[in-house]
Amino acid sequence: MNEMVVQEMGKKKSIALVAHDNKKRELLQWVRFNKGNLSLHDLYATGTTGKLIEREVGLPIHTLQSGPLGGDQQVGAKIAEGVIDFLVFFWDPLQPQPHDPDVKALLRIAVVWNVPVACNRTSADFIFSSPLMEETYARRIPDYNVYRERNLSVD
Repeated sequence: MNEMVVQEMGKKKSIALVAHDNKKRELLQWVRFNKGNLSLHDLYATGTTGKLIEREVGLPIHTLQSGPLGGDQQVGAKIAEGVIDFLVFFWDPLQPQPHDPDVKALLRIAVVWNVPVACNRTSADFIFSSPLMEETYARRIPDYNVYRERNLSVD
């Protein structure tokens, strides 16, 4: 799996916004602060977070299911499909979540597909203020064809 495949990110990125309950206020503050720049991108969010952003900030959102109802998995599927370019996930490391396996799976799939992840305001600020957010970017992802082919043999 040493070969890499390039997936082009356009200037207009698809950004997923996710936040645990204790972090929703912090994410809303970050979204408000970055409203102008975020309006230039396609935004996706899990259920409650998406509804709050639309209501409180007025940005259009592709709203998915609530996280515990499968929204985290929907975001993960969109990452695997190559739809999501950047994941902003303000998660609460001190509060156990009933859907912790879904959270871990979402973070894992973002790493598998080499999608940048911001887990707090500081990392979101650094990534979002990068000049790379304003231009096309050739994201390099592993070529998983060898892995796929390897699993086709049946003994």
